[in-house]
Amino acid sequence: IDLLVGTHALVQTEVAFADLSLAVIDEQHRFGVHQRIALKSKGTEGQPDVLIMTATPIPRTLALTYYGDLDVSLLDELPAGRQPVETRVVRTAPQRAAAYDLVRREVAAGRQAFVVCAAIDEGNRLEVRAAEAEADRLATEIFPDLRVGVLHGRMRPAEKDGRMESFRAGEVDVLISTTVIEVGVDVANATVMLVENAERFGLAQLHQLRGRIGRGAHRSYCVLFDESGSE
Repeated sequence: IDLLVGTHALVQTEVAFADLSLAVIDEQHRFGVHQRIALKSKGTEGQPDVLIMTATPIPRTLALTYYGDLDVSLLDELPAGRQPVETRVVRTAPQRAAAYDLVRREVAAGRQAFVVCAAIDEGNRLEVRAAEAEADRLATEIFPDLRVGVLHGRMRPAEKDGRMESFRAGEVDVLISTTVIEVGVDVANATVMLVENAERFGLAQLHQLRGRIGRGAHRSYCVLFDESGSE
């Protein structure tokens, strides 16, 4: 085997290479420092070259870059045909209503939308909107005329894949989800993302979440609902 593509399983001790000379780590913030070191240590003849890729560098990586311990390649252009994502912060009821109208307009134009919540159910709510409860509310009170689905990490893998495929196939207009969609989701037809309790998310998470839209040729909108009460 010349090229091996895998998950975190590649860092297990049972995995051995004849002559590892290059290790590429995508979404590096998803890997711990020791995991990256373990993969690098699998090189036999000296240290392999390591390329780490991320849209949201973690503080340690930023520090290594700042002190010159990492060479940097910066991709600062969008792929051809894409438009910048318009990002808004919403704090009032009229602004929230306008965000829901935006979803309706985009769906009427044939597009789709994400709604991201920080919790799954009422049991781990912690004063944030729960995905399952929010899906029920949106489906019955806000978007009774739209097709609303829900996706979260507690679902079985087959069920999660099925929900995601339904959304990708255009069978669901609005997908209510937790941060399980943060990486690896590519639906070019999705043009709106509403993030509930955005103040509960880190900046890197918000950046990654926003990256799920604006992946096609249509203008996209990310709306951050801020419930903190601060300006």
